[in-house]
Amino acid sequence: MILKMVLASAIILAISIGWVVVQQLARAYALRHPEFGPPREEGAGCGGSCLCRDGGSCQRTQKNS
Repeated sequence: MILKMVLASAIILAISIGWVVVQQLARAYALRHPEFGPPREEGAGCGGSCLCRDGGSCQRTQKNS
């Protein structure tokens, strides 16, 4: 039981650290290749369901309930 909890915690920690490493690699790549523009950060700009928060502008129209 304890072993499973420790193993699950270690896996979650490893995935979290891996995601931070991926973000750092993307930022470093963007600095080396400015022709592709700045890296897109999580939650920035228009996404699938963000409904253009933070003053962004989407091409699609928002549905009113």
